[in-house]
Amino acid sequence: MKDYSDMMGLKRPQYIDLPPMPVRDRAAQFAPFAALVGYDDAVEETARLTDSRREMQEDEIAEFNRSLAELSSRLSERPKIRITYFIPDSKKEGGRYASKVGHARTIDGYNNAIVFTDGEAVAIKDMYSVVFIDN
Repeated sequence: MKDYSDMMGLKRPQYIDLPPMPVRDRAAQFAPFAALVGYDDAVEETARLTDSRREMQEDEIAEFNRSLAELSSRLSERPKIRITYFIPDSKKEGGRYASKVGHARTIDGYNNAIVFTDGEAVAIKDMYSVVFIDN
């Protein structure tokens, strides 16, 4: 068995074309690395909460249909409304509820959506309520 005593007194080799590495950079060689790339993102995505889409009751459906009919008859006034609607999540089941306040411009029968004066459209199938805001 060799005890390496013949090398113990030798100096570290020096190369003319390769300067010594700074201590800070040498330490980076031993820094921890992410063995499971994307694992933290996957855990974070799983922990992210989403709401489930709730089904409207008969009386809520009737009220919603009444509001849509009133909106249809008042479109020439460009009424200010607040709608609550569901936005499905693109990555997992569920989504979130959001509200939009603005002046209604038209009801797009082809896309079945309410279009606001700012150009944003919200699908009627995703809506939960329509409330008129009187100025």
